[in-house]
Amino acid sequence: MVQQPHTRHLVPFDGSFRVAASPTAPPSKAMSKKDLKAAMADNTSALADLQDLLYAHDKHAVLLVFQAMDAAGKDSTIRAVLSGINPAGFQVFSFKKPSDEELDHDFLWRTASRLPERGRIGVFNRSYYEETLVVQVHPGYLQGQKLPGELDLPALWEERYDSIRDHERHLARNGTVVLKFWLNISRREQLERFRARVERPDKNWKFEAGDVKESRSFDTYMRAYEDTLNATSRPWAPWYAIPADDKPYMRWAVSDILRRTLEGLDLSYPTLDADDLAQIDALRAEIDHDLAEMKKR
Repeated sequence: MVQQPHTRHLVPFDGSFRVAASPTAPPSKAMSKKDLKAAMADNTSALADLQDLLYAHDKHAVLLVFQAMDAAGKDSTIRAVLSGINPAGFQVFSFKKPSDEELDHDFLWRTASRLPERGRIGVFNRSYYEETLVVQVHPGYLQGQKLPGELDLPALWEERYDSIRDHERHLARNGTVVLKFWLNISRREQLERFRARVERPDKNWKFEAGDVKESRSFDTYMRAYEDTLNATSRPWAPWYAIPADDKPYMRWAVSDILRRTLEGLDLSYPTLDADDLAQIDALRAEIDHDLAEMKKR
């Protein structure tokens, strides 16, 4: 079943998306920080109830995919959006450099084995999209992937887009709701956040020596993002390009899209038949009896 994607920050399905026209800052009519905080709290409360309903309904899983440049705020956004949800109701997986075992399989294998079960929300902090983003910027990584035949890079990216589209459509057909978020940070803001990581002792641990060097490939990454989002934003697995220069707005926007998506699933608690209801009445009578006996003691 394909859900109707929400239009705020939606990457269109016709290949017309352009990174240069995609804002990194909130819209001029965005809520104030105070209002954003209140709206975020409202969404957090609503998502807790919706996740409980998702679990009871037990016919859908939800997969949230986050991709972004370093320092865009993936970790903090995931933490903020899911802060009110029962920890038993979701799972987060981060995908970094592939292991030797993972390189001995196709590029979708390591994420496919970590997909969420029905009733749960799964989060991919980076994902199989690394194979059309980082690897497209650094094609030398392909040498370790043991691919057969001669490499034709343009053809390879198109093949991977085909595989991803088929994979995500298969997930949607079988009840997994796929939402993909590109946290769109400007290079200036990225460098400012790198500076904070260097200057603040409590953030030093986040900084890696290669971060600044990788940032110099920013424009190349933007071309890879533009190609990837155009090729893989589809009604059954939409991409959302979320302005990431302002963290409160970014977190609220993600939470709002998730909330509206869950509200659109027509979730309901299971209904019980007559035999089940009769059994509940009998259990209620037993409990009332035991409580009455305890009061006598």
